[in-house]
Amino acid sequence: MKAFVEYFRNIHEHNGVAGCIHSCPELMECVRQLGFLPLLESGIQGYAAESMMAEECRFIQFDDGSWEWPLWQWKGSVVRDGDCVYGKFFAGKAGFISRKWWPDFCNWRRSQHPVPKEGTIEDFILATLREHGSMVARELRAACDFTGKNMRSKFDAYVGRLQMGTHIVTEDFVYPVDKHGREYGFGWSLLTTPERLLGRETCQCKRTPEESHERILTHLSQLLPMATEQQIRKLIK
Repeated sequence: MKAFVEYFRNIHEHNGVAGCIHSCPELMECVRQLGFLPLLESGIQGYAAESMMAEECRFIQFDDGSWEWPLWQWKGSVVRDGDCVYGKFFAGKAGFISRKWWPDFCNWRRSQHPVPKEGTIEDFILATLREHGSMVARELRAACDFTGKNMRSKFDAYVGRLQMGTHIVTEDFVYPVDKHGREYGFGWSLLTTPERLLGRETCQCKRTPEESHERILTHLSQLLPMATEQQIRKLIK
């Protein structure tokens, strides 16, 4: 992890350095070493997979309207690799958490966002997902009868809270296919529970939630010398 700590220190001292991620395997290794990595802008300078991408791997839009974005294409491979968890974990924004750090993160977050009470909408959404094992977000929305006007945003808010509470994660991404058999678009999240994806034991931790929180806070404070304690606490609260 020393190389990445130096990377963030250089950002702080020199106001920007060249991206250090050139390939999908490097992105996977970055998640393993850092433990926590927001996908896009996190509120902490340079601390996002998007910011760490090498120049040739950043988003490009072509004259015909098509685009190329390696990070977006790689994130599915990183999730399928099985060594990390992906979801909306950082102040409602998406990112990766390594399998190593997941028990502590899950331990802390579930103390702040307990299992939904029986009979609530969030309980119904979670029960429906558990019944099916995994579902594309749009299919889960339909199964939970969020089909009327303005219902998508309401459903997304419930699922977002369940992800912040570590009750729902993204297993993979599903893409529509055109008449030539080519995938297109930004894809749909295939949702599941972390217990199904990683095993129930990976969602358990022998430390208290407060001990897990302090452990995460210490780790990120060492990793991110340019961030204030308030910024880090906001990211993991």
